[in-house]
Amino acid sequence: MTRPVDTISKHGQEGRMKAIIVAGGHGSRLYPMTKFTHKTLLPLGGRPIIDYVLSTIRHSGINDITIIGNKFINKIREYVGDSVNYVLEVEPNGVANALQLARSGNENCPLLIWFSDNITNMDLRDTVGNFTSGAVLLSREVDNPEDFGIAILDDGKIVDVVEKPQDDFGNLAIGGIYIFDEKFWPRLDSVQHLANFSISDLTRQYIVEGEAEVISVGENTWIDCGTPSSLNRAAKMVEMGMFELRG
Repeated sequence: MTRPVDTISKHGQEGRMKAIIVAGGHGSRLYPMTKFTHKTLLPLGGRPIIDYVLSTIRHSGINDITIIGNKFINKIREYVGDSVNYVLEVEPNGVANALQLARSGNENCPLLIWFSDNITNMDLRDTVGNFTSGAVLLSREVDNPEDFGIAILDDGKIVDVVEKPQDDFGNLAIGGIYIFDEKFWPRLDSVQHLANFSISDLTRQYIVEGEAEVISVGENTWIDCGTPSSLNRAAKMVEMGMFELRG
């Protein structure tokens, strides 16, 4: 029998980049498919979403990985095994709270923060391997900017992020996959109290100080699997060979 997860940790060496997969919440956008299982275990081309996430992360050279999960985290553990760290989010209480649950063992190192609805076929090896400081924000053009944090650019450089804008600020979406330096945690501490906190409140600190870089993943290389329609689109893209598992 698999023992219940509270916190299972096998963290490695400090200083090397680690990854946190944020997979908490209720999965309400995908209900009723998430009534009895975790959203990351929903299938894409015969393999669960989590396989695509872990494949890209490990291919980038990161092996110290923490998954923050909801009441179904044991189902993830039963499938993935004990090669990653697990943290249980007993009750969803916002993104900042979920991230803080994974703080132990993930300080004093750069972090890849990955929101589990997202998959990408972008090769992140160079981005991870060459990272030294600041923040790297993966972006893509979207048809529904009102659902994302949108990057505001000035002469090709990011100067702000507007969260889920109702006005036209362009369609270059930031969200889902980020790389941060060791200052991530104190920066999170300084803004997590804000009303309606979003990850954009944290990235904005790096932007204001000129420490953020935006990398476009290009067309058809990143998709949010968090709704039935986008999950269906992702499944079709997998069938077309646009997303593959990397060894």
